[in-house]
Amino acid sequence: MNAVETIEDTLRSVAGQTHPDVEHIVIDGGSTDGTLDVIRRYQDHITLWKSEPDNGIYDAMNKGIGLTSGEVVGTLNADDVYNHNNVLTTVSQEFEDGRLEACYADLVYVDPQNMDHIVRYWRSCDYRPGLFERGWIPAHPTFFVRRSVYESLGRFDLQYRLHADTELTMRFLAVAGICSRYYPEIWVRMRTGGATNRSIGNILRGNLESYRACKAHGLKVTPLYFPIKFLSRLPQFFRRPKSGATD
Repeated sequence: MNAVETIEDTLRSVAGQTHPDVEHIVIDGGSTDGTLDVIRRYQDHITLWKSEPDNGIYDAMNKGIGLTSGEVVGTLNADDVYNHNNVLTTVSQEFEDGRLEACYADLVYVDPQNMDHIVRYWRSCDYRPGLFERGWIPAHPTFFVRRSVYESLGRFDLQYRLHADTELTMRFLAVAGICSRYYPEIWVRMRTGGATNRSIGNILRGNLESYRACKAHGLKVTPLYFPIKFLSRLPQFFRRPKSGATD
């Protein structure tokens, strides 16, 4: 909602994908700042779009997931862009393995005014039991899932206002044990300043939501979860991709 300054980059990054069969659904929360004018300019590249009030970002994502007809579903925020034009082709090639139910990759946070300037490098890994208990999650904008998984395991739980992506990926990977794979490449560039990390208050509330999700799903966590998660994030601010890794 109200993303007129960034949404064109997002729409362009989807429209430029080399994969020939992309179903692009855009859900807007009732923008009033010119966002809809930008969407209309790209409507030839959009399968379906709608603008109406919603109950937050995860409610909007649930609406979009419910409108999909494709076999594999991914979500991209209005501040994010795909890192190169072959991301969705790579995703499609991964899902040629009929056993695979989800895949994900790396993400970089970038300066809102200069998307070539990386400020944080979120390098992931293959899931193994115990990772969520240490504050790990896959980078959600890189997380692609078969639609059948959403149909059987559900969408985002809206009681988690800031970290519903943590709860969802935890439910899919740690609880249901779906077959997933990590692809070691940067798939998404995300501008800093999103809702989750916009303020200290949101960061604290989001971490409490993650902890509550662990408890709700029976994962063994203690109050040490919070410093462990904080320490696990620190290397992201100092690590940088190897030369050529972002191409």
